[in-house]
Amino acid sequence: MTRTWERLGRILKHQAGKLGSRPGVMPGVKRERMPSLYRGQALASTSPGGRRLGMGRWLLILGLLAPGLAQAQVDMLRDDAPQRYTVVRGDTLWDISGRFLTHPWQWPQVWRLNPQIDNPHLIYPGDVVVIRDCNGRPCLGLERGQNVVKLSPEMRRIPRREAIPPLPREVVEHFLTRHRIVDASLNLAEQPYVVAGADSRLVSGAGDSVFVRGALTPGRRYGIYRPGEVYRDAEGAFLGQELLSVGEGRLESREGELGTLKLLASREEIRDGDLVMPLESRALVGEFQPRPPEQSVEGHILAVPGGVRFIGRLHVVALDAGTREGVMPGHVLAVEQQGELVRDPRTEQPVRLPGVDAGLVMVFRSYERVSYGLVMHANRTLAVGDRVHTPSSETLYSLR
Repeated sequence: MTRTWERLGRILKHQAGKLGSRPGVMPGVKRERMPSLYRGQALASTSPGGRRLGMGRWLLILGLLAPGLAQAQVDMLRDDAPQRYTVVRGDTLWDISGRFLTHPWQWPQVWRLNPQIDNPHLIYPGDVVVIRDCNGRPCLGLERGQNVVKLSPEMRRIPRREAIPPLPREVVEHFLTRHRIVDASLNLAEQPYVVAGADSRLVSGAGDSVFVRGALTPGRRYGIYRPGEVYRDAEGAFLGQELLSVGEGRLESREGELGTLKLLASREEIRDGDLVMPLESRALVGEFQPRPPEQSVEGHILAVPGGVRFIGRLHVVALDAGTREGVMPGHVLAVEQQGELVRDPRTEQPVRLPGVDAGLVMVFRSYERVSYGLVMHANRTLAVGDRVHTPSSETLYSLR
């Protein structure tokens, strides 16, 4: 609410300037309360000098705000936005947003669901996204594509359509098959593990069997993991443990404390001591939309899984902010590149120069204190340690 009121205040100031108002003519209004205009009752908001703002002034305020709000809605659309766009296979929600909007994460502000369409929150290849008029303001709507089918006496199998994903599916799903995060509530020392390979093998792969110890259920499929990087914040507090998936298997039988696990897939050789755990869901949620967080978020790029040094577009990054901070899949965060570290010519002390907004990251998987995101835009090279934060209007302007 505070950010919205501040934004309205900026529009008001701009509109007042257009009318030739001088500073101080319309003092700032308290941001804690919104005026109650719908009951015709007296307004309690006051100026910093303690004077009450009467109905006449509030009507003037709303009159000044109205054209600014309408213009803000128009400014969301690109100058070259098409009137209609037919979705094709391979599109992502971010791609489509970018065709219409100046900033793709503004999608929820202009998207209008069509209640006459089944699953209107999903977009499929063949659907048509159109610009419409919603009470005098532009908005985006959906026309469901219709496939013409020629009927015949024989039975035909109609392939199931898949909704377009919010992000490049091949990039994200490949990553999700290899990485997951566990928090401090899971004691890895108590998890089932590989004791030895069958037939005296030192390493095993798909098609082989291994002996495992721990509470596992026969017939169930499990993931095989190897501990990766331990994530900590700047003060050294534990944030999460990365696990790398090296294979999958199904428990075939148990005999006493040991079970026999048949390896169904392997991405690396399976070694003694590797962890055996229930598989994590790898589905990329298709319903979330690119949007800013509902609250202020502050964090940093913790790491780049895979050891990439220079971070650019479509690189996956780990962030030190998770569900505890309100970060959810679909949230878009601005990335501020760290300022250069220089030496003060007089004091000889190191000084960090101000940072510069340099990109946007969209979160696709969030844990309690760590999130994974995909860099969707970068106008500079990003690096581990760069700050991430809720985008502001100033950030958006600098990234245009």
